[in-house]
Amino acid sequence: MEHRIIDKRMLRLIRKWLKAGVIEDGQWTASGAGSPQGASISPLLANVYLHYVLDLWVHQWRQRYARGDVIIVRWADDFVVGFQYEDDAKRFHTELHDRLEKFSLKLHPEKTRLIRFKHFARRDCRRFDGKKPETFDFLGFTHYCGVNKNGKFMISRITMKKRFNAKLHEVKAELQKRMHQPIGEQAQWLRSVVRGYYQYHAIPGNWKTLGAFCTQVTRMWYKTLKRRSQKSRLNWDRMTKIADAVLPPAKILHPWPEQRLEAIVRVG
Repeated sequence: MEHRIIDKRMLRLIRKWLKAGVIEDGQWTASGAGSPQGASISPLLANVYLHYVLDLWVHQWRQRYARGDVIIVRWADDFVVGFQYEDDAKRFHTELHDRLEKFSLKLHPEKTRLIRFKHFARRDCRRFDGKKPETFDFLGFTHYCGVNKNGKFMISRITMKKRFNAKLHEVKAELQKRMHQPIGEQAQWLRSVVRGYYQYHAIPGNWKTLGAFCTQVTRMWYKTLKRRSQKSRLNWDRMTKIADAVLPPAKILHPWPEQRLEAIVRVG
């Protein structure tokens, strides 16, 4: 940090954060190394640290040793690296371990793996082991080898099942707490939940998951309202009409990556 920041007051504040420690169950514990777990400054320091440890090193490795194209996408401490040639991937995987060990870091053994993920992944996987191409999870989405309408390769993404189920459990628990609230207040809260879910997950190719999420939320809301009274006359047809009028419809909100990242050049 001292390499990029001159303000001594800012550096002093960062040192205080590093010595702040962690409070768990009302007890304070000193942090001997690294940034405090859950502290607001931890992601910032991690990004700065990995910029020098990983990002710049990958850029130099790409220029010195790679035979083909190398791309990297990193978000905080999660990253995915793509290689044109398999031997580049194997060499990078070995040298990455050595690079991180110099800074007392390790790759997660269960999350770090080499997979075939390209245009001919289906053909190659069937030739070697007779299985489908592997998938990987990144930023809440499961990425898999798909094809477009013309039969060409495309990277397809759907919401991770673990994230999908966790969000539904969260909504169910909150609905039980709000069971006896007026229907208008419940509707307003559920509308904000579904809209917030769409804001992140409404990407191209994920439409079925969006529809399934809205359907499951409607079913949980229906069961919650039915439990309010044994004399309830609410049926599923009426519940569907209420949900259609209250909850936002499932639709794609984000463009394709090539459209979002397209550069417009004007001459003249």
